[in-house]
Amino acid sequence: MEYFISALKKYAEFSGRARRKEYWMFSLIYMVISIILSVIDAAIGMQLLSLIFSLGMLIPCISIAARRLHDTGRSGWWQLIALIPIIGLIVLIVFLASDSHDDNNYGANPKGNGAFA
Repeated sequence: MEYFISALKKYAEFSGRARRKEYWMFSLIYMVISIILSVIDAAIGMQLLSLIFSLGMLIPCISIAARRLHDTGRSGWWQLIALIPIIGLIVLIVFLASDSHDDNNYGANPKGNGAFA
């Protein structure tokens, strides 16, 4: 949960780097919360809660993905490759799952100092 909270604290920070663990733990917690809200929405018959949650988490999701791409040595603009049907999403997932690069233009390697963010 600390990775999710950490990403929310840096909700609009598009500079810096995010480790793989930080990104994927954020994604996992996001999906769990989204599924729970979808079940609640289905029970009450409207999609209000999941819609509000998704809209509220849009900027943090883009932000952490940009920092994750920075960690792999790519620009955050590579997220736009997901607009290409099927192949673009697969390529983006491969980029997000790639290992960290050493120090690059986006900062020092977060693995090197033992920090998670």
